[in-house]
Amino acid sequence: MGEARMSRYGIGFLLLIGFMTAVTAKAETLKVGILKVGASGPVYIALDRGYFAAEGLTVELANFEAGQAVAVAVVSNDIDVGVTGLTAGLYNLANGGQIRLLAGLHREAHGFRIQGYFVSRKAHDAGLTSLKDLKGHSVAITTIGSTTHYAVGLLAMKYGFPIESVRILPLQAIANSAAAVTGGQADVAMLPGTLKGEMERNGVVPLGWVGDETPWQIGAVFMTTKNADDRRDVNQRFLRALMKGARDYHDAFTNAKEEREDGPGAAATLAVMSKYIGASPESLATQMLFVDPLLRIDMKDVARQIEWYRAQGMMKGDITADQLIDKRYAVALP
Repeated sequence: MGEARMSRYGIGFLLLIGFMTAVTAKAETLKVGILKVGASGPVYIALDRGYFAAEGLTVELANFEAGQAVAVAVVSNDIDVGVTGLTAGLYNLANGGQIRLLAGLHREAHGFRIQGYFVSRKAHDAGLTSLKDLKGHSVAITTIGSTTHYAVGLLAMKYGFPIESVRILPLQAIANSAAAVTGGQADVAMLPGTLKGEMERNGVVPLGWVGDETPWQIGAVFMTTKNADDRRDVNQRFLRALMKGARDYHDAFTNAKEEREDGPGAAATLAVMSKYIGASPESLATQMLFVDPLLRIDMKDVARQIEWYRAQGMMKGDITADQLIDKRYAVALP
């Protein structure tokens, strides 16, 4: 009787070891490229709260200074997944079928004052008091083909003036754009909302906000076509975990009307992000973007972005939104 019991225990122990071995075998390590900014919040939350671990994933973060660099790293297989903004550079790399978009992340949305149009005192006093009057003026942005460049293009479409009628000043850095509009070398600068107080103290006037004027899809989750094809189970697990992080982020900073408002979880969520980004919770509170809790992607805007960048001569090839967005994973924004 005792031997039979021991035998049963032994078999049970071996089955447990086998199960643990199987689970361990399924564990995957993913290197994820991000920018060290508030928009990466859902990734930090999913990592810190164990959502990736619960899916059997070990996520290693790779920090970059620009979205274009993340796309390059994906294509060169230095990282497995990119979670950052969409740029002309990414679309160019996607030509030939190298990249697929798996999900959306953050968008410019009404009430989220992330990126603003700031007019110099000189230009304002000379009559530039409305964004519809931007024709014939200069606008400072970071780089040609950037998200800020596309936002100016959307504004031109909205108010019916040709983008060519605006003198684009690519000044490479936000600090340079701020200095140019403060000193009057640029009529308008595209600047983060976090600089509003400083700009106003220097006589610069905020004219409007991108989210209010022209909502659009900024960020997405992307990877190589090969990884999208070969690692479907791992990718689904990654997206499930990221979606939980996105839901926490959304509920912390967005109310039931989909407007910017701190919820009960705001303080705890900011504390998590502060730990990873290295900025105070107070400064991060002004950087929150709208994040779709279901990771839906605005497919119509992605198509519009591709068409716009191509029309501006910033991208080659014939890639389309339908080819780029992997519908095995992506959920369209209604």
